[in-house]
Amino acid sequence: MDTKRAEELKVLANEAFKGNKYNQAIDLYTQAIEINSQNAVYYANRAFAHTKLEEYGSAIQDATKAIEVDPKYSKGYYRRGAAYLAMGKFKDALKDFQQVKKICPNDPDATKKLKECEKAVMKLKFEEAIAVHGSEKRSVAESIDFHTIEVEPQYTGARIEGEVVTLDFVKKMLDDFKNQKSLHRRYAYQIVLQTREMLRALPSLVDVSIAEGKHFTVCGDVHGQFYDLLNIFELNGLPSEDNPYLFNGDFVDRGSFSLEVILTLFALKCMTPSGIHLARGNHESKNMNKIYGFEGEVKSKLSEAFIELFAEVFCCLPLAHVLNGKVFIVHGGLFSVDGVKLSDIRKIDRFCEPPEEGLMCELLWSDPQPLPGRGPSKRGVGLSFGADVTKRFLQENKLDLVVRSHEVKDEGYEIEHDGKLITVFSAPNYCDQMGNKGAYIRFDAPDMKPNIVTFSAVLHPDVKPMAYANNFLRMFS
Repeated sequence: MDTKRAEELKVLANEAFKGNKYNQAIDLYTQAIEINSQNAVYYANRAFAHTKLEEYGSAIQDATKAIEVDPKYSKGYYRRGAAYLAMGKFKDALKDFQQVKKICPNDPDATKKLKECEKAVMKLKFEEAIAVHGSEKRSVAESIDFHTIEVEPQYTGARIEGEVVTLDFVKKMLDDFKNQKSLHRRYAYQIVLQTREMLRALPSLVDVSIAEGKHFTVCGDVHGQFYDLLNIFELNGLPSEDNPYLFNGDFVDRGSFSLEVILTLFALKCMTPSGIHLARGNHESKNMNKIYGFEGEVKSKLSEAFIELFAEVFCCLPLAHVLNGKVFIVHGGLFSVDGVKLSDIRKIDRFCEPPEEGLMCELLWSDPQPLPGRGPSKRGVGLSFGADVTKRFLQENKLDLVVRSHEVKDEGYEIEHDGKLITVFSAPNYCDQMGNKGAYIRFDAPDMKPNIVTFSAVLHPDVKPMAYANNFLRMFS
């Protein structure tokens, strides 16, 4: 066994990791493992790289392998605990951090992290105990009357006159947001409540018609990168009836301007209902928002009352769109079984938090894979699906193309599955560290061929990503 070569590969992998080249690091750690499969460090390091790519399922597998190779290797438990934590599985994380503490009883860092984890689990138990379930639960939206909220005389920001959100209001609001000024909660309530009414009336799968000679733009994840969202509008124009958009989920979390992003998209929906379509992503959920920053940001910038309201409105977002009967658009991907028809998607009762399995879960979480067939998800939720699965789904539903988002791509997009599937991601230099471009896709009717436009990140104020995220999570990132 050439252990010296394996160590050299580990050193190269560590360098790639430091340069944020996580895929390259994974390849190099894999080569080291192929030479020496009995070194727990290689698996734990590869687990860390998977965590950086949000491939938590793969990270858990690798960390578990590190523990099998060396049951006393504390970093194996540490990495697995961190991956469980990122998935919101606090109880599983706690077991691993208890093990870290057992192996390293005098390590102050291990003690501190275990205490934080215990606090998080206690908080979760408390929230579960006081939660109201099912039919007893009252709509937060129905208890709010924004008309009764007074606007203080000293408020100088954007105002909605009456019931109608106008272009002038939107432009003033965007200008205020750009200068890090807040929108008055009266108008924030008005925008969110009006958007809720529109979204509730939509089916779970929305059919969109684009007239001959007209165009339609599809954007992927924005993830709270407000200044990059503004740049999309600079490059491609504001949404309108003549310039319609679909934003394909994951509007919030990670980036620290998520509130500005969601209020912008919702205000545009109020202003021009047919000019902007919104789909649900896996981050439009309570569990993700609690961990990745949106909940903390809303609490800091507006008030705690808004947290439940946004959660309620996110449950109204449609799950998929079809353009001109040809292009199927969904945040995550396809299904664990063949034979799913568009009519099955229309029938999904989406007015809930995303379940951990089934069609709705798979629409929000799944990813394509290069191999045919189906495989386990790198993320630990949903599944991976091959080109044959994509081809059968398109044939059975008389469609031409799948467009999805959900994954950061170096060029902002990737074309896979023999040209039948495109991933589009619209958050350039994701989390201020990935160095990727962003992209959007423009379709022109009637041929509906995808025209992909890429763009680079723009400067934003010095507020770091995850600034409002769960403190506990930040300790491990």
